[in-house]
Amino acid sequence: MMVEKLTKVERKVALAGLLADGWSLVEGRDAIIRSFKFKTFNQAFGWMTRVAMYAEKWNHHPEWSNTYNRVDVVLTTHSVGGLSELDIKLARMMDKLA
Repeated sequence: MMVEKLTKVERKVALAGLLADGWSLVEGRDAIIRSFKFKTFNQAFGWMTRVAMYAEKWNHHPEWSNTYNRVDVVLTTHSVGGLSELDIKLARMMDKLA
C-alpha cells in the first residue's frame, strides 16, 4: 500500500473531527497527540493490546507510553515526514476502542 502525506485539504477535513474529539497538534512536528485515561492499569494495558493488533495489521505503529492508567500517544507517519491517512485511521480506531 502506497502511503502519502495528507494534502492541506485532506488534513483540514481529517483533523476537524479528531481535534474536536481530544486530539491536538504537536508543536514543531506534523503529528497529533492525545492522552487516554482509564480506570485501572489493566484497562489501559488491555486497550493498548487491542490497538496493537490493528497497528500490526496496518503496519503503522504509534509512539506511545503508559504510566499506570494513562496512555500518551503521538501519531505521525515517519516514512512520509508527517500525517497520512494511516494516522487518521489509527486515531479513529483508538477513539473507538477507548
